[in-house]
Amino acid sequence: MAVAIEAPFHVLAVDDSLPDRKLIERLLKTSSFQGLAFVCVVTTVDSGSKALEFLGLHDHEDSPISAQSDQQEVAVNLIITDYCMPGMTGYDLLKKIKESSYLRDIPVVIMSSDNIPSRINRCLEEGADEFFLKPVRLSDMSKLKPHILKSRCKEHYQQEQHLQSNSESNNSSNPTSENSSSSTSSNSHKRKAVDEEILPHTIRPRHS
Repeated sequence: MAVAIEAPFHVLAVDDSLPDRKLIERLLKTSSFQGLAFVCVVTTVDSGSKALEFLGLHDHEDSPISAQSDQQEVAVNLIITDYCMPGMTGYDLLKKIKESSYLRDIPVVIMSSDNIPSRINRCLEEGADEFFLKPVRLSDMSKLKPHILKSRCKEHYQQEQHLQSNSESNNSSNPTSENSSSSTSSNSHKRKAVDEEILPHTIRPRHS
């Protein structure tokens, strides 16, 4: 029996350190989230501003996120970002994502080399789903599984809603088949009535 393969799970990894980006990518692909029938695709960027660009959001902290940007379709299922980066920090990136009505439900994981409780609590209160201490280990990947499953369930629900909406739209735009059938039946009855009315006058009795 063939096993259905899920679409790839897309992770956006943000870190200004190249070795750390490569480590995260390797851990994500190595873990393969055993027991889940899909592959993991990782996109890496080296700054918060590039992450926002990839996600279709503004990279200026004082600029409100536009409604048009919120409508942009972004196929990212999870974001994992370093906390300490030049320019925009991971915390600033987290806030931008949670301000977006379209992106706020994407799970966000923060990483940091510093075990500072106040920093960890601030990120979690702002909406981060996990906080990993560097160096990130393979065992940390297991903590992502609940968030992945939640993201997948929501993705499936949205796909079903989209298909249902398309089906209802197609049905409402094609009412002609029933009307055509009704019209054909009505015409048939009319022809039959005319034939029955004419037939007695056209048949003459035979003389013996």
